[in-house]
Amino acid sequence: MSHETASTLPQPFGPGFEADPYAVYARLRDTKPVHQVALPDGSPVWLVTREADVRSGLADPRFSVDKQHSTTGFKGFSLPPALDANLLNLDGGDHLRLRRLVAQGFTPRHIDAMRGDIQSAVDDLMDRLLGRLKTDGHADLVAEFAGPLPLKIIGDLFVIPDGDQEEFSGWISEMLAPTSKEKLIRSVSSIHQYLTGLVASRRAHPGEDILSGLIAARDEEDRLSEDELVSLAFLILGAGSENVQHQISNAVVTLLDHPDQMAELREKPELLPSAVEELFRYAHPNLSAIRRFSTEPVELSGVGIPPGDTVLFSLASAHRDPARYPQPDRFDIHRIDKAHMALGHGLHYCLGAALARTQVTVALDALLRRLPGMRLACAGADIRWSTTFRFRAPRDLPVALSPRLA
Repeated sequence: MSHETASTLPQPFGPGFEADPYAVYARLRDTKPVHQVALPDGSPVWLVTREADVRSGLADPRFSVDKQHSTTGFKGFSLPPALDANLLNLDGGDHLRLRRLVAQGFTPRHIDAMRGDIQSAVDDLMDRLLGRLKTDGHADLVAEFAGPLPLKIIGDLFVIPDGDQEEFSGWISEMLAPTSKEKLIRSVSSIHQYLTGLVASRRAHPGEDILSGLIAARDEEDRLSEDELVSLAFLILGAGSENVQHQISNAVVTLLDHPDQMAELREKPELLPSAVEELFRYAHPNLSAIRRFSTEPVELSGVGIPPGDTVLFSLASAHRDPARYPQPDRFDIHRIDKAHMALGHGLHYCLGAALARTQVTVALDALLRRLPGMRLACAGADIRWSTTFRFRAPRDLPVALSPRLA
């Protein structure tokens, strides 16, 4: 990378960022639209902070997700090929080819047909959560509700045994926010081994699930490679569970922090779908979109980005940009312009967007209806956040019922 060396670049993702990433983004956004900064590991990146640039950049084919375009030695998670050949690393024809193989399982019509199963899973988890609250007086909303729900839904799509789902989620969580290099390596290896074993098992005993369909596309039609097959399963299972878990958790924190609006949603549940969109804008866990690499010299707001450099488009900063959203730091379920990029924009729009929206909406509806006295069981300042330059969400979320409703 030209310009400054990585060791002299600003490093915005330190302790101050963990405490309040939105304040850090606001300072960067007010200073200039595009900054050259260093990631926590010292890697140099361009950080794009303003909504107009983020929106245009995500739709610009000159910014590729394919790591082969990197000239700065970007490695990311250093995944094995069997996990790395997924939609988040492919552009153009290869991306569309793989996307079409699984798209039918995630259409709005198909998700509508799943709504009863989603509701049933939510109701079962709510029963368990209520039981825990009545027995212990408090419960961890992440462990008891937000985490298990998307695991159950995505796991059932792939027919993953219930007993394996939680362990798989633990590996994904450790990979995304590693507590040590050794645990990161061990988690990636465990994910790899589990998925290759799952593919082998399903190949021997196929069913009507998504994975069996992908295996048939591989074995009978040669429409994808073995690495692409395993990588698709990795992406759908990992992203499909983690993102929804974190969105539900962030949404609950936001609503508890805005009791008047939470009370209005209880009285007027018809406002919930619109409120969910504001929650995606205001409190989405993904702080940045998946990294891109410039394939040629590109200029954004007067800043030149050389070919091969790594670029981060900050969703969290864009969604709080006052040039687009009046009073952007205010959560407002009546906000008129709630258009967001939390579920992607352009070619890489989230394949599971309809499924994510449905799960979050059904989950929040149940929490609002069945836990009218829900409150935090700790001070807001004591919530333990998992924060990286990629995402932010509670590690756990202790809740309780108001004494008169317990």
